Amino acid sequence: MSRKKKNKKRGKRSRSKSRPRSASSRPPYVRLIWPALAVACALAMFFVFRGMRQERVLSTPTSTAHAAGPAQIAAGELLYARHCASCHGPELEGQPEWKKRLPDGRFPAPPHDQTGHTSHHSDEMLFRATKYGREPTARGWAMSGMPLFGETLTDSEIWAVIEFIKSRWPPEMRERQARLNR
Repeated sequence: MSRKKKNKKRGKRSRSKSRPRSASSRPPYVRLIWPALAVACALAMFFVFRGMRQERVLSTPTSTAHAAGPAQIAAGELLYARHCASCHGPELEGQPEWKKRLPDGRFPAPPHDQTGHTSHHSDEMLFRATKYGREPTARGWAMSGMPLFGETLTDSEIWAVIEFIKSRWPPEMRERQARLNR
């Protein structure tokens, strides 16, 4: 009988097969790989979620959006004339045929008066569109030429522009839009 068969009968493994190493016999760097990966993943998740939380805190409409007074609206009117009227019109009328795509696939600037759809969006969405611009690849957003104003205007200036636009709407339009912010 061969040696292999004898060892099999006795319940022993043949020496030609390699035995699995025990955890304590592995080199130290191998034993540390999984814990190090777990710590790295946990840190990455922490910083990603922390950044998302900070962005949400910075862009919440409760910071200055509802503190609209005559001074904020007047400041918003000046800022609108300087930064927004060239595309959206001095009377908030938008560009002609704003619902039709341009040859490059983008939409013209929409009106911010009662003929447009600005009042169909929450304050936070209006703030984000103004601060971060409209990315053509962002889900749920139409392709638009809206630039980002996050580096041009401060958060309080963006809120002032939003409050100026809202001040030009009829009361029932403002009430409907205010319900979106609750």
